[in-house]
Amino acid sequence: MSISWRLGRASILALSAALVVTSAAQARELRGWNLHVPDYPGSIAMEEFAATIAEGTEGRYSGSVFHNGQLGDQRFAIEQFAFDGIDFAVFSGGSLGDFAPALNIVSMPYVFRSQEHMFEVLDGEIGERLSDALADHNMVALAWYTGGSRSFYTVRTAVRSVDDLQGLRIRVPDADIFVATVEALGANATPLAFGEVYTSLQTGVIDGAENNAPSFESTRHYEVAKYYTLDEHLMVPEALVVSKTVWDGLSPEDRTVFRDAARASAQTQRSLWAEREAASAEVLQEAGVEFIEVEDKQPFIDAMAPVYERFVTSEEAQALLADIQATGN
Repeated sequence: MSISWRLGRASILALSAALVVTSAAQARELRGWNLHVPDYPGSIAMEEFAATIAEGTEGRYSGSVFHNGQLGDQRFAIEQFAFDGIDFAVFSGGSLGDFAPALNIVSMPYVFRSQEHMFEVLDGEIGERLSDALADHNMVALAWYTGGSRSFYTVRTAVRSVDDLQGLRIRVPDADIFVATVEALGANATPLAFGEVYTSLQTGVIDGAENNAPSFESTRHYEVAKYYTLDEHLMVPEALVVSKTVWDGLSPEDRTVFRDAARASAQTQRSLWAEREAASAEVLQEAGVEFIEVEDKQPFIDAMAPVYERFVTSEEAQALLADIQATGN
């Protein structure tokens, strides 16, 4: 074996080792924040997103999802994007509105006519405008998940119209938009901690509450509240966001991988959520809950005029509202 051959082989090995080191140095592990438990629809979809970007970028990017709010509460996590402390997450549109006011529009009562209308709005140009509104907070919204539809449930009174809500004590989260919505319908908004709702329904402290069907079922509130009115006053979506710092550093090809992975994960989340809603509805029906379809939602919508006057004040928000209402018409 000649000395030159040995030197040549050594050079090849050294070059191979350098390429491995360089490749490892270029690989980026992204930190994902998630509020929910691992088997929640959004959690499963986030894991799919992380796996898909790892495969699609051939390992240049991968992601680890930290469930159950391990990296802090939602507000803290949103703030961490400014410091690149978190790389991707799923946040409620309502929570994002505290930072980017344009996002408050998706938290308005009856702003979406149906889940299908919401998806049509957010998967199009309006969703891009809402994503642009997050740029100052170092976020890009790549896709939109559903948080379900919130409706009223009551103990003694079946709510079939606005008149049936008059004077009822309805539990709401301690947030202005919830209080304003319920009071505009003539009920008495009663902010309570979520853990107090079951006992308060049982003892008559409140006459009802509002939430999506899976939450109504999983908390067993249906054991004391047997009427569920499908008014769907709130459909607040959730945004799958990535750090703008990460996004700006991606090649055009990798951006395509990220966006396609996000949109595919959204389809997964929506499908899983629909399955969960159907399973909850079956449990509720077997437990004797009466589902009440609202024949005419217009009086509910008309009652929201003062809520919109209070919360939709900027020209940007008013333009978004007009475009949302025009979508699909």
